[in-house]
Amino acid sequence: MPLPKGFEWVIILIVALLIFGPKNLPKLGAAFGKTVKNLREGLSDGKDEEKSEEAEVVEEAPKKRVVKKVVEVEVDADEEEKK
Repeated sequence: MPLPKGFEWVIILIVALLIFGPKNLPKLGAAFGKTVKNLREGLSDGKDEEKSEEAEVVEEAPKKRVVKKVVEVEVDADEEEKK
């Protein structure tokens, strides 16, 4: 089935405007958009499940642990007096 082109869309929109009215047309468009989105998600879920079954389980690498060392430095009293 070929899709409507240019001028055909204009005619379809004018007919929809006459049937549903200017107040209800945005609601109709939003409902149609949500329906298309749900349909696409439903179709893609079946494909995702097939891929997930075939995919191998990958284990996460262990997190690195950061350890800071504290170094104490002894200063002679004679060296402090020189400064």
